[in-house]
Amino acid sequence: MTGSLIIAGLGPGAGDLVTPQVTAALEQATDVVGYIPYVARVAPRPGLALHPSDNRVELDRARHALEMAAGGRRVVVVSSGDPGVFAMASAVFEAVEAGPPEWRDLRIEVQPGITAMLAAAARVGAPLGHDFCAINLSDNLKPWSLIEKRLRLAAEAGFAMAFYNPRSKARPEGFARVLDILNDACRDARPMIFARAVSTEEETIRIVPLPDARPEMADMRTMVLVGTSATRVIERDGAPFVYTPRSVPS
Repeated sequence: MTGSLIIAGLGPGAGDLVTPQVTAALEQATDVVGYIPYVARVAPRPGLALHPSDNRVELDRARHALEMAAGGRRVVVVSSGDPGVFAMASAVFEAVEAGPPEWRDLRIEVQPGITAMLAAAARVGAPLGHDFCAINLSDNLKPWSLIEKRLRLAAEAGFAMAFYNPRSKARPEGFARVLDILNDACRDARPMIFARAVSTEEETIRIVPLPDARPEMADMRTMVLVGTSATRVIERDGAPFVYTPRSVPS
């Protein structure tokens, strides 16, 4: 087959955080597929067709991209951050597995990007400097009971945590429950970082002790990072540094 499909990460927001490989893929693409605001980040040009779609049609989007690639098009599926972190890469491979056999012979590549948790962590120091986990707080694709179980076990295990999709307009009560679980499981004042729209002109960073965290501090553009009991805050003029030591006392 002459077509190709590249699943690309556009990074957290700033243009200079898009990798050269992703930039080259977009320059060579005939078609770009993705969620509406992510496709909007791709500059239109002659010979490039843009295919924006809603955020709840991931499998339809993946199948459309694969069909175009099978027809000889050079297709790029875009995600924000990294396409393999709660994004389109897994949807594409799910479609490949369930689709016609010829899709498995397509040239398919994943081009990584800087995901939001790493961009947010870098802004404040190194809060993910030791063992950590990432949890998507959206219950669109998994039950809330599973989210609660993973939250509690991660807190009890002493992981630093990164939360994607913390609080939407459709489910504002969910993040309040998250804070209740964390306070109950942790029972300390470990730092929480609310990093909104990192690397864009709308960026805001807020660092508060866990007991002082409030649901309204987060929305869907906010990456929430939770330190461990060992995470340190270095006060200084201006914004403090936050880091988690690489060692754990035996």
